[in-house]
Amino acid sequence: MNTTENSKNVLMVCTDNISRSPIAEAVLRDVISKEGLQEEWQVDSAAIEGWHLGEKPDPRALSVLGHHKIKYNDCARRLDIDDFEKFDYILGMDPSNMASLRLLKPHYSNSKLLLLSDFLFGFKTNNRCIEDPYYEIGEDSFEKIYEQCHFACSNFLKQARHNQIII
Repeated sequence: MNTTENSKNVLMVCTDNISRSPIAEAVLRDVISKEGLQEEWQVDSAAIEGWHLGEKPDPRALSVLGHHKIKYNDCARRLDIDDFEKFDYILGMDPSNMASLRLLKPHYSNSKLLLLSDFLFGFKTNNRCIEDPYYEIGEDSFEKIYEQCHFACSNFLKQARHNQIII
């Protein structure tokens, strides 16, 4: 990850880093790019577990991103203790991810732990969790994740740019 001294760094985290967090990472990068903020914001993603390390995202995730003309080339990696120093914001996809992040976060870390779905206010459904689509058949559940991530990432960026995130 290329970081500059004044950039804000965001890490998206899910269980395996092959479905939700890569979609969220790619979507936030796309939103940042469309706002012309690439120099100010850096985005990455990681897994809580290590079951798919080094693997590309689920083909359905890549397909949905492709339908939206978003490219993604990274491979799954596991959350590292150093991530709590590198990243200003660490966003989990569900309450289980958040519980793991809270347990792993060192007491000296200044990273802000956030639930991505907390930024779904105003979304067409009242879902407060970005569910894992891995075991679903087809791409529909991945498209839903894309829609949730796009909405939530846009709201997150608006708030974070203006230091309006309250923890």
